[in-house]
Amino acid sequence: MLISQLLLFSLAELQQLVYGIQVPFLTPATSNNSTGNAPWDLAAHPDANATSQLIFEAVNSLQQHWPHTRYRNSHSIVPGTAPVGTLLYHGRAESELPDAPDWTATDPEHAFPFAGDSATEGNNSTLTGCWLTLVATQPLKVLYFDGSSASKIPGEDTVDTQDLLIWGKVDPARWLDEAERLDDLCAWGTEFGLDGFLRMQMGFEIMLCDFSRGVEVVSADYLTALHPFNVPGNPQRPLFVMLKFEIIHAGSWHNLHPGDTRVKLDLAGFVSFYDTSTAPSPVPTRHGRERWGHRAAGISALDLKAVQARVREALTREPDNTLFRAIVDRYGDRLETLAYLLTTTIPPNVHERARIIQAQLRIMLTPYILYTARPSLSPADLNNSWAWALPVWKSCGTKHTAYIHASRALYARMTASERLLLRALDDTNHEICRVVVKMWVAGVHAGLDPFLPLEALSGHPRQDPLVVIQRWQTDNTALISWLDWAVWVKCQPACGVEQMCYLPTWPFFYNGPDDHRWERPQPRCIRRFEPYSQF
Repeated sequence: MLISQLLLFSLAELQQLVYGIQVPFLTPATSNNSTGNAPWDLAAHPDANATSQLIFEAVNSLQQHWPHTRYRNSHSIVPGTAPVGTLLYHGRAESELPDAPDWTATDPEHAFPFAGDSATEGNNSTLTGCWLTLVATQPLKVLYFDGSSASKIPGEDTVDTQDLLIWGKVDPARWLDEAERLDDLCAWGTEFGLDGFLRMQMGFEIMLCDFSRGVEVVSADYLTALHPFNVPGNPQRPLFVMLKFEIIHAGSWHNLHPGDTRVKLDLAGFVSFYDTSTAPSPVPTRHGRERWGHRAAGISALDLKAVQARVREALTREPDNTLFRAIVDRYGDRLETLAYLLTTTIPPNVHERARIIQAQLRIMLTPYILYTARPSLSPADLNNSWAWALPVWKSCGTKHTAYIHASRALYARMTASERLLLRALDDTNHEICRVVVKMWVAGVHAGLDPFLPLEALSGHPRQDPLVVIQRWQTDNTALISWLDWAVWVKCQPACGVEQMCYLPTWPFFYNGPDDHRWERPQPRCIRRFEPYSQF
């Protein structure tokens, strides 16, 4: 099994560790160090400017529509391959293939509206358009930019990573220079044999550099289509709205794990602008900003050269065919359930609820609670020491990747990208286990654990369960805020059968100067059919 696959299986187990209510992550201004070397102190919080949890979620979110519609800013670059047989779609005014770099969509609903309308009146064609279906006849080598990297939004950083890679700087005046951007990307990629670039907006697209290489036409169809987007005064307004909705609907098929799986990413070549070992200079620019405001444009010229070198290294090595696994298997809904229990506790049920929560904490840690992990009988020790629980924390915090660290040969074969992923996994797991163990220990010390019934000990001070629950809620909320995973961003209450959950999606989200919902997208329910909701 490839090293990248081993890491992904560990990631797959790990992110199930948590589900909960999402709170945006706010970045302070201190210098960053990996928490992987943090002391085994249950009271020690992670470094205030750690980015491992951001890299962790970036890996978890690759090729998924929902997290990149929420956080449009791009920070990750990953090589990938579209295998032989991959179908791509392109709508245009004529049946001839583009003779310059151009877009293809991975979902037909995304390409269909751009084909125009082949309806005729008498012998005169009022609007003509062709819908092309293409197939990859050889593996297509692509480079993936995460975020909403195909969206063109003035003042935002959706294209920052692309512009930095090819132009060496971000020029706000060039946010709409899409043709030149694609031409220059393709010219830059020639050295590495790149066939195109994978990006996302309403859906996923592969920007092909040469339509005469690596793809063939399956069909060029004049369909009974609808008016395209660029027809002024569209007389078929309800149909136009239907087209917009169906593009969003198709994008939603790839919202979360496994995302759009048609391109296979090589995580052994994963490069991140959040990697502070390569690019520490953006740390001050993230000071005091929520993740919506993080920009790659704050990178120094020296750090940019290091990132560009990492990308070049990723593109010149032999790729590993890795399987991406979302991080949704182990702790999962357990912490979401825990958040619910904590927020719905009221004084009349506090004693019963505290014992239920303690039982849930023990369940989460069951694989790691050693028989010898028992508190001292001394009441003073119960109040002042967590040392007896450190073996539980160490077991929880290291077991996923211990086999990698124990093998010098395995670690030596890892690429720089794989070591970045390993550090992100270790640091994130370290903090999850720290918080869960800390909460469990607090319950043990409060006499709430039936397997360690300390309430019978002579001289043991009794604690108010309501105070314990309040401390638990503080710890749980802080953990959820620090992790900030997209799997928690849901419509609550859940949408009805006639609705779907929606995040404001470019280019449909601007409804006038008083509409600010697009700036920090929040989920809401919209209708699946007429009368359609405002997007």
